[in-house]
Amino acid sequence: MASPSDPAVQLVFAPNVLHNQSLTSVKFLSSCFAGAVAGILGLENWHGFALFAASVLSTSFVIYAINCKGNPAKYLSGGLGELVNPGQDNIFTFILVWTLFYGIVHVYD
Repeated sequence: MASPSDPAVQLVFAPNVLHNQSLTSVKFLSSCFAGAVAGILGLENWHGFALFAASVLSTSFVIYAINCKGNPAKYLSGGLGELVNPGQDNIFTFILVWTLFYGIVHVYD
């Protein structure tokens, strides 16, 4: 375990770490909306996952350009890799919402 005198620990400011929770929320909502769009449009197979990839990349780009001002390493411990990583829970959320909306909209097709 790292001690408070460790230089890496001193670079982490606790309120900023708590603020990074909003990044998780934005990624989660982006996955939900992308799943809803994929289901409503009736996308199947790789087309739906391509929409998810486009959603993740566009959300990451907006956060990179606006919130991180082109320097994600300054705001995130993992840098660009953490910013682009969709997270396993967001992939499952996308699939859940995708199948839900596909089933609701295209039930009689």
